[in-house]
Amino acid sequence: MMQIAPREISLEFDSKTIAARQWGEGDGEPVLALHGWLDNCASFDRLAPLLNGINLVAVDMAGHGRSYHRSPHANYNIWEEAEDIIGISEALGWHNFSLLAHSRGAIASVITAGTFPKRVKRLALIDGLVPPAAKDAEAPDNLAKAIAQRVRYSQRRAKIYPTFVAAVEARKNGMFPLSERAARALAERGTLPLEGGYTWSNDPRLMAASTAKLNEAQVRAFLSRLSMPVRLVLAEGGIANMIERLRPVLAGYKNIEAREMPGSHHLHMEEGAEGIAEWFGPFLRGDVA
Repeated sequence: MMQIAPREISLEFDSKTIAARQWGEGDGEPVLALHGWLDNCASFDRLAPLLNGINLVAVDMAGHGRSYHRSPHANYNIWEEAEDIIGISEALGWHNFSLLAHSRGAIASVITAGTFPKRVKRLALIDGLVPPAAKDAEAPDNLAKAIAQRVRYSQRRAKIYPTFVAAVEARKNGMFPLSERAARALAERGTLPLEGGYTWSNDPRLMAASTAKLNEAQVRAFLSRLSMPVRLVLAEGGIANMIERLRPVLAGYKNIEAREMPGSHHLHMEEGAEGIAEWFGPFLRGDVA
């Protein structure tokens, strides 16, 4: 069994600092874990100890948790995560590695693996694969929306919760409801004390829409470049219509094996962790194709 208590590590590259937690030993299969939007690396606290034989590094992605925030002139477009993911792997000394990822992190993983297919050995994804494809005609309105939102969120004052318990309660009742245990894990990692209470450490600009979105042809291009085996868990109670939306997409890619599992969008933080570990563990270790 992997050790329950992770090691806190810090990774430096390109004048960026990424905070992370590491489970396992250096001789295990290298696996980089990427959390979802507005979460942090505590997202893997329940799943990670269930994965044996793996050198697992779960990071706080840019703008999240305890990691760096992008400069005031930069964006958080999803495809820009690929540069950080490769930078993180270089900081770890990993030329070949696998990705374990949830939601937005799963989408960033597919984009990274499609861009650098020789670097990524396997993809193990949880309730996320590709973004909904945008129509070309929507591009001007999407750009206008993104610019307006970036200005608004850059100027927004951080919301302050009077107590830590209040912050946990807010996270419990967010867009995707969480158990007390899961919400507390994210809050312990992702809140900061300040005068008057607590606030989330996430960069407010993460709330802004992307300046551009991938169209159908671009989505297919990234998927077509996935030369590695892929396993995808889809939560039966996850993002609305995701399973229906992805079924026709998955039909065209024999290297992507999907399995529906009971649970909510964050099922890897809840009761679904054991089932995911059972399916993903041998796969990530390379024991099965």
